[in-house]
Amino acid sequence: MSQTVDRALSILPLLAEGPADLGQVADRLGVHKSTALRLLRTLHEHGMVYRQSDQRYRLGARLIALAQEAMENLDIREIAHPHLVRLNEQCGHTVHLAVHEEDEVLYIDKVESRYPVRMYSRIGKPVAITVAAVAKLLLADLPEHERRALADKLDYPTYTARSTPDAPAFLRELDKVREQGWATDLGGHEESVNCVAAPIRGADGRVVAALSVSAPNVVVTADELLTLLPLVRRTADDISGEYSGTTATKDTV
Repeated sequence: MSQTVDRALSILPLLAEGPADLGQVADRLGVHKSTALRLLRTLHEHGMVYRQSDQRYRLGARLIALAQEAMENLDIREIAHPHLVRLNEQCGHTVHLAVHEEDEVLYIDKVESRYPVRMYSRIGKPVAITVAAVAKLLLADLPEHERRALADKLDYPTYTARSTPDAPAFLRELDKVREQGWATDLGGHEESVNCVAAPIRGADGRVVAALSVSAPNVVVTADELLTLLPLVRRTADDISGEYSGTTATKDTV
């Protein structure tokens, strides 16, 4: 039974590459055409594959609908929270999780620092979009025309001397973040506060959220905070793997 299930599931990635005929499916599975046909018929009955008029098979609408429904019902905050807590326990600093919704970047989770000096930030509150590290990551992932349109309509408040001054500078920063795969805010919003952030990606590789570690200078210097970047990126990758379903898990039965 497990071999049959394995073979049936092996058909789906093949058809994701494009329509295939019975012979191609049989060759990929290394089975006789009659076996491949039996598997395809079962998948067809459940709407997982569809037979075209040219007798080739492609992925079915039911499978695509299930995938879409599953993605819509995933709660990134629920998945990420245990990882945020673990990261906080390892570094001691404030950890944030943020998402991009319409024209705002919002904090949707926060784990407080264990140090007496606390960050003034609240779940549900928009971030300073032109300087925040999490915002840079989320906006850098937008298509170029969307990045440019957004940059042109933003205001650029001078929070500190290190704040992003204008749209061209903001776009250059987003290009840099897009290339390197991580972001910082080193005194751009508050002179005494620094932040490093990493992206959380879905199964399609797009950035769905961003996590950050922030700390004031009185607790840790900017250079010291930057040494945490590998840990921050590793945590983001772990969340990405769990969110996208690519992390291997052990059977518990």
